[in-house]
Amino acid sequence: MALHLKRVYEEASDSDGKRILVDRLWPRGISKQKARLDEWEKDIAPSPSLRKWFQHDPNRFEEFKQEYRKELDTHPEKIAAVSRVLLLSENETVTLIYGAKDSVHNHAIVLKEYLEEKES
Repeated sequence: MALHLKRVYEEASDSDGKRILVDRLWPRGISKQKARLDEWEKDIAPSPSLRKWFQHDPNRFEEFKQEYRKELDTHPEKIAAVSRVLLLSENETVTLIYGAKDSVHNHAIVLKEYLEEKES
């Protein structure tokens, strides 16, 4: 499995493989054409209440990680979305696309780690 991360505002490339947006909300200022997405998995994103609580505050990131992983384990729509991404990534490169400015403290990082653990 080859999983990568990329901000939606970065230039798309052929090496991205399948490009999957993993945000619940469409990123501001990006057209669908420019995003060059293959899939949009809204259900895999953190719940609105968790996202609003986190507010990309680095001081809340560890607790956010734990809560988001719990959501991924227990919410049927998230479990189904995780399964779809894992299936796609079995034989090809998948790039998880996200909109957050912070490339260190965001849900896509947590999701990538989670998916890699599930695959191994």
